Amino acid sequence: MEQRNQSTVHEFLLLGLTEHEELRSLLFIVFLIMYMMNVLGNGTMILVIASNSQLHTAMYFFLCNLSFVDMCFSSVTVPKMLSNLISDSKNISFAECIAQLYFSIFFAGTECILLSIMAYDRYVAICIPLHYITIMNKKVCLSMSVASWIISFLHALLHTLLVYRLSFCKSNEVQHFFCDLAALLKLSCTDTFINELVIFAEASLLAMLPFLIILISYIRIIATILKIKSSGGRWKTFSTCSSHLTVVTLFYGTLFFMYFRPSSSYSMTKDRITSVVYNVLSPMLNPFIYSLRNRDVKMALKRALQKK
Repeated sequence: MEQRNQSTVHEFLLLGLTEHEELRSLLFIVFLIMYMMNVLGNGTMILVIASNSQLHTAMYFFLCNLSFVDMCFSSVTVPKMLSNLISDSKNISFAECIAQLYFSIFFAGTECILLSIMAYDRYVAICIPLHYITIMNKKVCLSMSVASWIISFLHALLHTLLVYRLSFCKSNEVQHFFCDLAALLKLSCTDTFINELVIFAEASLLAMLPFLIILISYIRIIATILKIKSSGGRWKTFSTCSSHLTVVTLFYGTLFFMYFRPSSSYSMTKDRITSVVYNVLSPMLNPFIYSLRNRDVKMALKRALQKK
């Protein structure tokens, strides 16, 4: 706490995506449309699943959780980014910055765990279908969901407290459109060794363990699918997890590119572009990927529109 009181920085300046004035209006319109599509798409997904009793299964319960996380994840960073694009003031208070940091880590961690749970759900459904209802019962699904939120809560709290203890007495210019952990560590005039050590150990574990669960689940799924004799049967079985696999590829592809690439290839411009993908683009696309490639969701949406 003593270190924190020595800080002379009480607010930060978010430099945003671009310094070119002529691009700011265009980017505002583009990201506003994307954010509205995100809220509309994920909100519709939640309402359709909640209002249709045929979709009250484990798979759609976790999909509903994922849609809520995606909607919240973008809402942490995008509104402030939009405000900065049309405003001359790019300031963000220390408290707002810490809150933005906490919730961005929280929802990113929750999404990592949820994607691994959804992969396990597909593994049980395809590899041991006769025991699916017993294994993925309501109590188990609720416990898994609550666990993902609690683990992410503690994960985000740990990193946020470690940042809070730092002193910021250098520049207050954050080379990003939101208070990203890596960008804040670069501004600190305190030794960040502990922060970096925790990121390497704990954060890597939280990202890699769910990824390993996803990888093992899909290896078992593919092995089971290959045993199916008819090509039509193989495709029908694989189609039940193709949407999830697409979402996993998009999310982890950007995550690995951002945090697991050589330091020699690091670029703040690449960092910002990658952040746009997993903060804005991926949450917007997820409901459309699931609705366009899932017959049950399409039918439920069609029935809802017909009632209207």
